[in-house]
Amino acid sequence: METGKLFSVRSLFPHSATTRGVTVLVSVSFLADQSEPAKGRWFWAYHVRIENDGDHAVQLLSREWRISDGDGIVHEVKGDGVVGEQPVIEPGGSFDYVSGCPLGTPNGAMEGRYNMIAADGAVFAAAIPRFPLQTSIVES
Repeated sequence: METGKLFSVRSLFPHSATTRGVTVLVSVSFLADQSEPAKGRWFWAYHVRIENDGDHAVQLLSREWRISDGDGIVHEVKGDGVVGEQPVIEPGGSFDYVSGCPLGTPNGAMEGRYNMIAADGAVFAAAIPRFPLQTSIVES
């Protein structure tokens, strides 16, 4: 069972995926104050936490995002690192960052991968879980 502290941190991130001991957790928020629906602009902030539960340090080299809008149009975004960094994450460590995404529709989704290299030389893609971009909570 997870410790109380670890559970409380992870409970803040409803979307997660684990690849080779690297867990990517995501929380997303619609930012109404930065959106202009009358002008066809909606904006979300997303908080990513990358945890290394593996045996070796890992470095995030690059990112690849697939951003889908409500009309089904997919935008691909690729680049080095995240928020200007290529962090090294030690075993048991984590790295957090916050970024944003504008869309021309009131809903959509994001997913992707981080291209990583481990201290043992292994190169792999850590999955970024698919998460919805919604202007309101959808009840099930």
